[in-house]
Amino acid sequence: MEFTYRGKDSSGSQQQGALEASSADAAASELMRRGITPLQITEKAASAGANFNLAAMPIFRRRITLDELLVFCRQMHALTKAGIPLIRTMRGLADTTRSQVLSEVLDDITDRLEGGVTMATAMQAHPKVFSDLFIAMIHVGENTGQLDDAFKRLGEILTLERDTKRRMKQALRYPTFVVVALLAALMVVNFLVIPKFASVFDKLGADLPFLTQILVGTSSFLINYWWVLLFAVAAAAVLLRQWKNTEQGRLTWDRYKLKMPIIGPLLELITLSRFARNFASMLAAGMPVTHALTVVADATDNAWIARHIKDMRMGIERGDSLLRTARASEMFTPLILQMIAVGEETGAVDEMLVNVADFYDEDVDYGLKQLAESIEPILIVAMGVLVLILALGVFLPIWDLGSAAMGRG
Repeated sequence: MEFTYRGKDSSGSQQQGALEASSADAAASELMRRGITPLQITEKAASAGANFNLAAMPIFRRRITLDELLVFCRQMHALTKAGIPLIRTMRGLADTTRSQVLSEVLDDITDRLEGGVTMATAMQAHPKVFSDLFIAMIHVGENTGQLDDAFKRLGEILTLERDTKRRMKQALRYPTFVVVALLAALMVVNFLVIPKFASVFDKLGADLPFLTQILVGTSSFLINYWWVLLFAVAAAAVLLRQWKNTEQGRLTWDRYKLKMPIIGPLLELITLSRFARNFASMLAAGMPVTHALTVVADATDNAWIARHIKDMRMGIERGDSLLRTARASEMFTPLILQMIAVGEETGAVDEMLVNVADFYDEDVDYGLKQLAESIEPILIVAMGVLVLILALGVFLPIWDLGSAAMGRG
């Protein structure tokens, strides 16, 4: 964005002009760096045609990937541990990163740091890049003087998240390919094959079996009213997305998502593993239990489980123990509850939660390996049923015609 400013320099002379900055605060920081005390900063309105930029629009703006954020955490850990000043580190990373979007974000954070704010506060200006968990870890690291350790923990968390997503994509690759190929084959049959047979049957004037009538009717509808079906699917997708964006809609969707056959229990294991590991990282960093539960609940991508975590926080605020609130949530198995109990007795809850996360990760690994094997028989049966329906629908009339011709002969 471009801003016009009016201010005074160190000698008291009036200064005015324009500069590029990501926000008004960043513009003020840049002016202070130049030795100008800003009196007025106004965003300059962009002209309708001259400054039109697709890349600047949110819908076309490329998002920062998980890999780029992971590399940033690893670099920050190494550089802050080496004792390099924070502002110098951020400037250097902003200049060397390959991502233009991340470079702009780091420049803005550095401007804010030069203005006197903390790194956690500066990162709050970019909620689409840095999650609540990320900001909370940085906040704790700044307050305890262990910022390098905070970036190290964040790097470990992001590494596990990246690996889980990759394994999930690998497990779903084959089923997705089969479903896409099956849908493509159905479209070819309905748009090209069945209409040819239907024209032959019409010329012969034969009575078609019920199954063939269904196939011909379906093909005719798709050919003549495909745009209606496409519009209905698009409208349903938009309405579903809007409903999911509501609080109750997201809660209901996330609740039933965990009950889906085969994949539901796996999603629950992944979410609980992230919760246990993130909660352990918060406690190990010295954050109070109630605050840590709040941060972890906000960082959880499943609203149903997040509600249970917030209920745990409310129970602890009432004076209950972590074990009692965990048992009341009904999210954990008896073995996990026993490990939490041992952690409370020994004063090493964070270590026990890491063991809980490791236990869940083992189940996730096994579940991901079995996912494709579990879906494959279902896909084979579905393909067999569809092929049988198509074969009977197409060839039954041919057999009837052949039988009638032989009988006449």
